[in-house]
Amino acid sequence: MKRWDKLFLPPYIHIMEENKSAEAPGKMEDSGQEFDYDLFVIGGGSGGLATVKEAVDLAAKANIPFKAALADFVKPTPKGTKWGLGGTCVNVGCIPKKLMHFAALMGDNFPDAREAGWNAPEKAEHDWKKMKTNVAKHIRRLNWGYKKQLIEKQIKYYNNMVSFVDPHTLLLAGDPDTKVTAKNIVIAIGGRPSYGDTKGGEELAITSDDLFWLDQSPGKTLVVGASYVALECAGFLTKLGCDIALMVRSIFLRGYDQDMANRVGAYMEAHGTKVYRPAIPLELTKSESGKTLVRYKNTADNIEKTEEFDTVLFCIGRTPNTKHLNLEKIGISLAKNGKIITNMYDQTDFSHIYAIGDVAFGKPELTPVAIMAGRLLARRLMGTNSKAMDYSIIPSCVYTPLEYGFCGLTEEDAEKKYGKENVTVYHSGFKPLEWNFLQSREAGACYTKLVMEKTTEKIVGYHYLGPNAGEVAQGYATALKMGVTKEQWDDTVKIHPTCSEEMLGIHATKGGGENAVKTGCCG
Repeated sequence: MKRWDKLFLPPYIHIMEENKSAEAPGKMEDSGQEFDYDLFVIGGGSGGLATVKEAVDLAAKANIPFKAALADFVKPTPKGTKWGLGGTCVNVGCIPKKLMHFAALMGDNFPDAREAGWNAPEKAEHDWKKMKTNVAKHIRRLNWGYKKQLIEKQIKYYNNMVSFVDPHTLLLAGDPDTKVTAKNIVIAIGGRPSYGDTKGGEELAITSDDLFWLDQSPGKTLVVGASYVALECAGFLTKLGCDIALMVRSIFLRGYDQDMANRVGAYMEAHGTKVYRPAIPLELTKSESGKTLVRYKNTADNIEKTEEFDTVLFCIGRTPNTKHLNLEKIGISLAKNGKIITNMYDQTDFSHIYAIGDVAFGKPELTPVAIMAGRLLARRLMGTNSKAMDYSIIPSCVYTPLEYGFCGLTEEDAEKKYGKENVTVYHSGFKPLEWNFLQSREAGACYTKLVMEKTTEKIVGYHYLGPNAGEVAQGYATALKMGVTKEQWDDTVKIHPTCSEEMLGIHATKGGGENAVKTGCCG
């Protein structure tokens, strides 16, 4: 079996740079050996489902006999929460998060609605149970939809935990255990939230794997962490009427543009989320009232405090789901964090074993990334395309109360890559037209900036903080991918009146002394 050890040069961006000339693996060849399946996918999340469905569709289109299978098993959380087919995004991630975020924004708009003439109540009560029931109904429809697709495409589905026996043989845990063989294997099992090393954390805290399936409102909640998951959950819980404290060890949104991250955090704090920063939890215990008593420390002055909460939610990162796979036993290399090391074509140490999505080392932990990587992998396997996934320009959005959409380089990364003297940052603060019914809305809370490399005048990154950030940021990604210049960007005619138009025609530069807050409207 061909090994790929010399291709592993983490982090992944360096792998991409070093291996651009690497030969793309060809389509599946007939070795003469008989296997139970041509393709076996481990993991029923977005990436795994996309891979197996694409491969089967391509085989059917070419009228090629093709046997495919997918295995998915959800180990219940310490609180007993479990879910159906579809992975993190569908069950305990993007989908329920966005729906609850939307529910929160609806409640937040009552003051605007009254000023717009609606007889909206001064104080509306939120029904958590009704929201959760409707979110769950939608998720279960998606679960069944995926199962139906597998049945229609004749993809064998195993609801079993899987481990490797050898590079082509898999053990499906059950009663009894079953062994199957596969010509090509794709690992797409993602990860699970971490509880860290806080004493009592795993016993008394919950994670995002539990939050969206709670039957009752979490009430007074301590959210531990500063990741996008932490900020999103703290944001919508605050707007749903919960008493929320966000415990941040150091900075908001590590790895993101820090100017934007601090604006996100400041807006949340100004709109009801308490922020304990810098602070870390030390111990969780059960109080006499039955609530959770948190002992924590302010790391700036080392003063310890205690506070009672109804719920403690840990959002401090994720752990790859690789421990049970026996990967090291068969010779697959893992990074220190347990993720699987791959080359630019998603191959592990063995050319027929692949890893995509969150479980792959150095890859962005984003659903659309896993989906596209899986589809491209399927096309390479079936010989219809040799294209590798491009991880360099990926748009994304953080669904905090004031949303943050972005693509390309952060201001810090651009300065590091090109030198501060070779980077110009254009920026603008603005107030959406819709906010003008309610005069208390802040004029400069919404903000956008463009990061330009001076030599070529190309836009290498853009950042937007405001309503509907995902919708705004998505469209500009194609332009960035095509190498748009600042002149071309500014030559684009705006759609008026929109928030998206605030991304165009920005002239104020950071450090230039101009007033960056927009005060006019038309012209």
